[in-house]
Amino acid sequence: MTNNAIVIGSDHAGYSLKQVLAAHLKGHGWDVVDVGTSGLDSVDYPDFGSAVAKALRDGKGKRGIVVCGTGIGISIAANRHEWVRAALCHDITSARLCREHNDANVLALGARLIGEEVAKDCVDVFLATEFSGGRHQRRVDKLGFTESM
Repeated sequence: MTNNAIVIGSDHAGYSLKQVLAAHLKGHGWDVVDVGTSGLDSVDYPDFGSAVAKALRDGKGKRGIVVCGTGIGISIAANRHEWVRAALCHDITSARLCREHNDANVLALGARLIGEEVAKDCVDVFLATEFSGGRHQRRVDKLGFTESM
């Protein structure tokens, strides 16, 4: 696994925010593995939620970020893969808690619901926060995938 890489993907509705977030990540020293989409032409969000999941499985990154219009569809698509715990976040509190309590390894954002600055803040908190384990571990174990990323 590349320890300093973040895998990022979006559909057309999330493309512009994905580009902003990729530049933000690179500006903070992260390597970014962009699995698409590469423009504003209409595409299907499940393809890109799955692409992020598969890249994580293949060790191409530490954690993932998925973006679509609401963040809902692409988070569902990513969560269909047993090694993924994607969390849809709208603020820094949910971004922090999804890591601390749920050991989420994919952050989902809705480009039509969240501003760029809040999205960047969510990314920063998501990447800086470690899983707290303890009483939360047994709950995460019940989700199936137990290897912390």
